[in-house]
Amino acid sequence: MIEKGTVRVDGVTARASFKLKAGAVVRLVVPEPPRAGPAAEEIPLDFLHVDSWMAVVNKPAGMVVHPAKGNWKGTLAGALKWHLEQRPAEAGDVPAVDGVGLSTAGGPTRPGIVHRLDRDTSGVIVVARTEEAHHTLAKQFERRTVEKTYLAITQGVPQLDRDEIDLPIGIHPYQRERMAVRRDHSTSRDAVTRYEVLERFRGAALVRVTPKTGRTHQIRVHMAAIGCPVLADGLYSGRTQIEPTFLGLPPGPPLIERQALHAAQLCLDHPETKTRLEFSAPLPPDMQRLLDAFRCGQVTP
Repeated sequence: MIEKGTVRVDGVTARASFKLKAGAVVRLVVPEPPRAGPAAEEIPLDFLHVDSWMAVVNKPAGMVVHPAKGNWKGTLAGALKWHLEQRPAEAGDVPAVDGVGLSTAGGPTRPGIVHRLDRDTSGVIVVARTEEAHHTLAKQFERRTVEKTYLAITQGVPQLDRDEIDLPIGIHPYQRERMAVRRDHSTSRDAVTRYEVLERFRGAALVRVTPKTGRTHQIRVHMAAIGCPVLADGLYSGRTQIEPTFLGLPPGPPLIERQALHAAQLCLDHPETKTRLEFSAPLPPDMQRLLDAFRCGQVTP
């Protein structure tokens, strides 16, 4: 950095031989590290749809969508590169589409990635395979014509059977990893979430959620804002897992060890045919186990 002239001492460009003195102010510009795409990784994926324009995956909980600081391996992007770019044609059950690969419109570290799901949120996610498909899909998200439906188990029961939460979301004032309801702040963006209570339990509820906007942590922030955070959401509910004793059951292994949030359905227009398509992913085993325990008062192995 010194050799490139990006280090200054008391406002003057410094040389490597410069001797520092107490009280001197050193300013430097850290160069961007080289950005490479994720390495292809042979990780099993549950494909709901694959064609030469796009692919739809039922993402498991615990999988990061694309590489970022602290999460360079085990990502959805790396798994997609193996399945859709490097996997031998005879391997696996995913239909091969020769010579297509993944879109690069999102940059080298996000091949095919049009939208995201949080690491511990499971469910339906769509990825683009061509640049044209990427731009077409991205416009649908931007124009809010994509219909997204989530299922959440909340800690606490909403007072209303259904409602719309219209609260702006911005960066949390004290904790960088969190978002918060914030008005009149430079980072605030409008955010609208609709929900419907499907089942009520003692101290919890199964809720269908349809976000109208796509802000970071939107569902998690909005449900917490009405006093019903997503169950086992470490950032917003104060719990990272739910044990049977939480439900008044005998001690045993945790019922769930991540936020009880699942992207259950995604409706969008195919980027080539413009046909309206609907993709669904079944409730994952941990959320189903939790629901069974609430419904029956017992834990299914």
